Amino acid sequence: MLRTIFDDDHDEFRAAVRSFLDRKVRPEVDDYRLTRGIPRDFWVEAGAMGLLGLDIPETYGGSEALDYRFNAILIEELARVTVAMSSSVAIHADVVVPYLVELGTDEQKRRWLPSIASGHTLAAIGMTEPSGGSDLAALRTTAKRTSDGWVLNGGKTFITNGYSADLVVVAARTTPGAGARGISLFLVDTAAPGFRRGRKLDKVGQDEADTAELFFDALELGEDALLGELDRGFHHMMTFLPQERIGCAVTNIAHAAAVLEETLEYCADRTAFGRPIGMFQHNRFRLAELVTTVDVTQTFVDQCVALHADRRLSAVDAAKAKWWSSQVQNDVIDACLQLHGGYGYMNEYRVARAWRDARVTKIWAGSNEVMKELIGRSLGFDERALTS
Repeated sequence: MLRTIFDDDHDEFRAAVRSFLDRKVRPEVDDYRLTRGIPRDFWVEAGAMGLLGLDIPETYGGSEALDYRFNAILIEELARVTVAMSSSVAIHADVVVPYLVELGTDEQKRRWLPSIASGHTLAAIGMTEPSGGSDLAALRTTAKRTSDGWVLNGGKTFITNGYSADLVVVAARTTPGAGARGISLFLVDTAAPGFRRGRKLDKVGQDEADTAELFFDALELGEDALLGELDRGFHHMMTFLPQERIGCAVTNIAHAAAVLEETLEYCADRTAFGRPIGMFQHNRFRLAELVTTVDVTQTFVDQCVALHADRRLSAVDAAKAKWWSSQVQNDVIDACLQLHGGYGYMNEYRVARAWRDARVTKIWAGSNEVMKELIGRSLGFDERALTS
């Protein structure tokens, strides 16, 4: 279906991104999977092309596109190659950057943004903890005041880019017993004494993304490490989560669409009982359902992208886009694997790897169950109102 939210400038940008990925990533992506990480030269080359600074002001080395549609194109094209690349780049350039741009002091911006834009500093965000999962208000990592600043203690898990990151935005409790109102954000230089990386986590899928546990052992931070307002970290996270979630939706549907396109080709080439398998009525009807589902979902996600570019996307609509697109992604890719038959279960076929890669999207950035809870509350069914 014709997509109407992009203009000629967006099309030119998409062509440049595709050219870069064809030249740099597609020939090397198998090596990324084997080493379970993205090499530094990718980040530096992407930075040199201006791909990592779309939200960063020119003053700090960015391209200052100020149009989320460019961000969407970048992560969409990455997802068409490998969803792990999209998630890794999105964390660096689409999730961490807004925190610094919107909340950072001039000194913090000068220190970090130019090297993030150039790809010489790799960024991650530390929210999730082993005991809390999606319950960000229950985090246990603490930051206690000292005469010189703060001391950070605790740990994070499932951190994308965590094994390689140079900078981590860390959520920590600064006021005990205050729940969501006692959390603050800190900029943590991973070269600081007291920072320790755990193992590179052995995931079911998305092998290209380095994912790790992070530990903070009496890590000393200066006053200038506080990002945003004291004890307003939860509010800050809720403010920026919609962008992370619409980014997930863009990635999810682009990934599903790419696998479906390859499956259509497979169904035209693969024969059984003397004819292409796509000619069998069941398969033909199934493919019709999948194409329609992807087109309808893409239309909703595009509308969310356009609204976000205009700063009008609500947290509830972002939650709708996140959970629905991840469910569609998993359903479509599972059906594509079935259409490949036994070959679909072979790792040499992209559909098998995509099937594994997709499963986590129903969990991260807030599980689908949490997304439905947010949507349900917006409809007036909020249990908290019964106890207030």
